[in-house]
Amino acid sequence: MTATLTTPTLLAWRDYDPAACALPGMFLGEVPLPGPAGGEAARLWELGARRVRLPAPVDLTATADPAAVLHALSLVRDLTARAVMVEWDLRLAPDAGETWRVLSHLQPPAALLGPETAEESLRSWRRGHYLCKCLWRKGPGFLQIRDRRWGELRRFTADEPEYERAVVLLDHGARADTVPQAALDDFRAEQLVLDVGEYAWWLPYRVSRWLQQSIAI
Repeated sequence: MTATLTTPTLLAWRDYDPAACALPGMFLGEVPLPGPAGGEAARLWELGARRVRLPAPVDLTATADPAAVLHALSLVRDLTARAVMVEWDLRLAPDAGETWRVLSHLQPPAALLGPETAEESLRSWRRGHYLCKCLWRKGPGFLQIRDRRWGELRRFTADEPEYERAVVLLDHGARADTVPQAALDDFRAEQLVLDVGEYAWWLPYRVSRWLQQSIAI
C-alpha cells in the first residue's frame, strides 16, 4: 500500500528568478495538488511552473504525519530532478545530528528548523548542493544508483528483479513490510531509503534534466 495525501495547494511561478517572478503574467497562483505525488511534478512542469513554494514545513519529527511527509518529500525530490526552484522548509528533531546529509541531494530548504546546529548544517547543504548528486537510472536488465552525498562517488548496481520491484514500491513511499526484504535491507545499508514511521521512501531521483554531459555524472 502506497501512502498518499491530497495537499490543498502550492504557489507557483513561470520563472526561477525572483525579479522575473514579480513581472506580470509570471505568477501561476495557488495550484491545487489533487492526486498522489507520482504525477504532480510532471503536471506542474507542463503548467509552466519553474519556481514553487510549499505551504508548510516538511516535518520529520516523531510526531509528523507520515503521509504528509512522503507526499511533500516526493514533490521536493521530483521537482529537484527537473531543476525547478523549490522553496520549502524542513523541520528535524533536535537530536537529528547529520540526518540532513541524507537529504542533501535535494534542493536546499529556505529554513532548517530543530537542531542546534541547523544554521551551520544549512550553510553546508547550500555550499555542497548540485544537480545529480544522488540519482538512479534503469538500463537494459539492471538498475544503477550513483551517490555523491558523502563526497566520493558510491555506485550501486543490481540486476536482480526484486531490486527493481522494490524501487517501484518505494518511489513515493510504501509500508516497509510490503517491500522485498533483502532489497530493502541493502538499500538501508547504503542509506538510499528514508524510514518515516512504518513507511520507507526512496531517496534518489531519476533525473529529468542533465546538468553536465552524462559521462561526467
